[in-house]
Amino acid sequence: MNQPTVKQLFDAAASEYDKQRKSLIPCFDDFYGMALSLVDSGESAPRILDLGAGTGLFSGMVKLKYPQARMTLIDLSDAMLEGARRRFQHAEDVQYIVADYSTYEFTESYDYVISSLSIHHLPHSSKQQLFRTIHRILRDGGVFVNADQVQGYCESTDAMYRKRWLEQIAATSLSQAEINASIERRKVDINAKLGDQLRWMEDAGFAEVDCMYKSLDFGVFYGRKAESSNRV
Repeated sequence: MNQPTVKQLFDAAASEYDKQRKSLIPCFDDFYGMALSLVDSGESAPRILDLGAGTGLFSGMVKLKYPQARMTLIDLSDAMLEGARRRFQHAEDVQYIVADYSTYEFTESYDYVISSLSIHHLPHSSKQQLFRTIHRILRDGGVFVNADQVQGYCESTDAMYRKRWLEQIAATSLSQAEINASIERRKVDINAKLGDQLRWMEDAGFAEVDCMYKSLDFGVFYGRKAESSNRV
């Protein structure tokens, strides 16, 4: 029997995804709070690209912070993006792209590229290529904020992450069916170690990289593209 694809799993979860998210991410407030704080623009209308935007949860936080932000949301699942369309039905300057962002030919440039709980689905080689693409499409001084999952440094700590997560979500109001569906979705995860992700961002050309927050296997990564020395 063929394993379901990432798209199939998230198409199936689309209608309930936002309701479950806070229960499935035990550190939700700090995790997203840090990511949002790193989107810190001096402009009132920054251009922002959200990779794997899903229902637009992270983009929605950014849009509340910067109501005039010009947002582009890209996701493989049109069912997930339908949730974003409902979220932003009265908002201006929001565009949607149904496509695989790891192979999409971006032609615009952005002040911020953001992502939440998506890039970990890519094979490691595709992550590295994506980081190079992100660096290319960012404007000079632009920032990449990635709130994502992290693999443990060794097998024992990675197993501890998993055990703690299962214990924490079992203590929520989620039904067993909802928990089982989340466990099924996580079977397609391809988490990368923290150090590897930082190194790949540096290799992609980012001048400033760091992990600004980490709680077990949830981390918030930051990278800034250097200002061009040729700018006047």
